[in-house]
Amino acid sequence: MINTVVARRYANAIFALGEKEGDEALTKRGECLANLKSMIAATPGLDLTLKSPVVNVEEKKAVLAKLLSKLKADKIMKNFCFLLADKERLSFLRDIATRYGELLDEKKGIVRGRVTTAIPLSPETEKSILNSLSKKSGGEIKLEFAVDASILGGMVLHMGDRVLDASLRAQLSILRETFKRGE
Repeated sequence: MINTVVARRYANAIFALGEKEGDEALTKRGECLANLKSMIAATPGLDLTLKSPVVNVEEKKAVLAKLLSKLKADKIMKNFCFLLADKERLSFLRDIATRYGELLDEKKGIVRGRVTTAIPLSPETEKSILNSLSKKSGGEIKLEFAVDASILGGMVLHMGDRVLDASLRAQLSILRETFKRGE
């Protein structure tokens, strides 16, 4: 819980600063944070280095400086990351990036979702589902597709705080409960 509060505060702060500068700054910082998050996730040693209390702040800043120069981050983004290092908040960097992405999506009117099916879908089917949902919602939707054989068939759609479970597993569970009640 406390991780979420800290991440939200920092993400809200850097986002508010970007709003004053315009959409281009918001988008560029969002990309920078997303890339930084990906780098940290892909390199466990990097994550441990940034979180470690044994590694001093100056060494963490040196690592961050190299990463941020590769990402062509602006001065404000660099200073933000250095502030996180000074305050020993680098362990929240991935959560901050996630929250920032949510804020950016909200501002742009983008809704993210996840479709889980029992078997992989063809690109045409994925596109058809995306187009259908976009028409119904009237906005831009970005979907992530996943496979989970345990749902047996059908699909499970997560969009925001809503879940549509049209899986065979869910239908069988409902049928089982109906039989138990004797209806």
